[in-house]
This record gives sequence, structure tokens and C-alpha cells, in this order.
Amino acid sequence: MLRRNFLTGAFKVACATAPISAVAVESLNVEEAEADDAQLPRVVYHLSDLDKVDFVLGNIHNHYAGMGGPSHVKIALVVHGPALKAFQTAAATPDVAKRAGELRGDGLELNACINTMRAQNVTLKDLLPGFIVAEKGGVVRLAELQSQGYAYLRP
Repeated sequence: MLRRNFLTGAFKVACATAPISAVAVESLNVEEAEADDAQLPRVVYHLSDLDKVDFVLGNIHNHYAGMGGPSHVKIALVVHGPALKAFQTAAATPDVAKRAGELRGDGLELNACINTMRAQNVTLKDLLPGFIVAEKGGVVRLAELQSQGYAYLRP
């Protein structure tokens, strides 16, 4: 009888702690993933020249490839000035739309300058999918990302 009570008690303890252990392990996995993400090299590309859109998108593609894939680097693109026209749905070439979509799928963070959007009279809906608005402006967003450890590149 004592053995049965001991086994029953041990079983109850195991069952009671199993969900806690699973939550703890899941929590550790999330923390590890965030820590790994924080240790990734981070780069922000600055794009304002319309004639450099294809060049910069090619650089970003090559950057991912050179790092061993998008899981090995975090890249952001901040677009302002004339270059933003290339990312407007109505004006984007099929090639730019395709490449921007593929890079976004790889994890590229696409930022559009609010000041340029106002000057060009466009909204987020007018841009290719995946863009977020740099609410304080493109140059401020560049500085914010640099303060977060992003290396700055302006091809």
C-alpha cells in the first residue's frame, strides 16, 4: 500500500510539473531566439536616388547570399526622396515589385519616409506590400537603426 501511495504521489507530482516544464522550456526557446536575433549582424541600406534602386536591391540580395542566407543577418532598407517613386504600386516595374517582394519574404524591413510620402502625395496603400512608415522621417529612422547597432550603407 505504501508503494502504491508513493507511486501515485510521484505520478501526480510529475503530471503537475510537466506543463510548467513545457512552458519553461518554451520560454527559454523564445529567449534564446531573441538572444540569437540580437547577436545577428544588422545593416541598414539608405536609398534616395531613383537611379540606384536596382543596384541597391541587387546589393541586398548579394548581402543575404554572402552571409549564408537571411537567417544570418538582419537588413533594413530606408527609402526617401525620388527613390520612393520606384516602390509605388502604380509606377513600380514588374522586376522591382518582384525583387522587393522576394527580399521582404527573406526578412527585409522596408521603411518609407513619411515626409517623402507627403511630398509625393502617397499613402502606405500606394506602396508595394510590406512597407512600414518611418513616422519621424527617413533620416531619423536611419539614425534610430544606427543607434540600435545597425551598420549604415549608402551605395
